[in-house]
Amino acid sequence: MYLPPDRIFALLDVPEGGVVIDFGAGTGVFTIQLATRRPDVRVIALDEQAEMLKLLQSKPAARALPNIQPLLVEHIGSLEQAADRILAINVLHEIDDDALRGMSRLLKPSGFILIVDWSATADRPVGPPKHHTHSPSEALSRLKNAGFEATALESLPYHFVLLAHSK
Repeated sequence: MYLPPDRIFALLDVPEGGVVIDFGAGTGVFTIQLATRRPDVRVIALDEQAEMLKLLQSKPAARALPNIQPLLVEHIGSLEQAADRILAINVLHEIDDDALRGMSRLLKPSGFILIVDWSATADRPVGPPKHHTHSPSEALSRLKNAGFEATALESLPYHFVLLAHSK
C-alpha cells in the first residue's frame, strides 16, 4: 500500500480522547481506519462534496462507528479550535492558499497538521500528473507563506510527509 495506515497514525500521535479532522476525507478510507483503531477519538470527516460523505456513510463499517462525524466544508466554522490533529492526505495540491490558512483556525493551540501528499519529485506510476503536485520544498514554502512552521518527515515512496504547527 502506498500509504501505510500504521505509520501515518503513529505520526499523527492523537492524544487520548482527542479530535481529528480528516481534511478532504473523500469516501473515508482513513476516517474509518482511524475511528476503528481509536474508539476514544472523535474523527470528523470533512469534505466539500456531499456525494463523498454519502459514500462514507453508506459503508457498514462507518455506520457502526459512533465516533465518526461526517461534515460538509460549508459547516467548517463550527470546528474553530476543535482539532488536536488535522490529517490531510492527498489534498495539499488540491486546495488554495485561503483554505490552507484556514486550517490554522481549526487547530487547538497544541494541535498540528500531518500532511501526506503526492510528491512531484518521485517517479511514480500512479497519482496526479507531476505538474499538478508539489515538491517537498514547494510544499514547505506554501505552508510557511500560510503562517505555519513546518518540518519534513521521512518520505513515503510516492509521497512527502510534513508536520505543520501554527506560528
